[in-house]
Amino acid sequence: MALGAVLTSPDGVVRQLSQRLAGSGCNNEAEWRATVAVIAFALKHGARGLHLHTDSTQVRDHLSQPDSPALPPALQTWVDEARSLASGLNHFSVQWVPRHRNAQADALARQALELPPKAVQTPHPRARRKR
Repeated sequence: MALGAVLTSPDGVVRQLSQRLAGSGCNNEAEWRATVAVIAFALKHGARGLHLHTDSTQVRDHLSQPDSPALPPALQTWVDEARSLASGLNHFSVQWVPRHRNAQADALARQALELPPKAVQTPHPRARRKR
């Protein structure tokens, strides 16, 4: 497992996070571990607010809807840690983005595993309806 993230401050400073994670786990665990690492990284660099873009609907749902049902204990621990860290920010929001719009973070995660970036596949535009 690995994580990748790009943080851009309001004044345009860009910081990248690319880190191999110990152990193994499922994609959801990787997403949660990345979320915790990103929030901690932002706080470490003085962030007072964070607008998190993620391609994980699970992360989006559980951080933006406090009444979301609990996840299995192994994942809920990460949810609780992310919420705790986010409470240290003046502003925190989460927005889902499609995977093809998260390619830079994915490339950083793959870099931590010494893998080349994946080819970005964008969805086909919807065909226009003929009248």
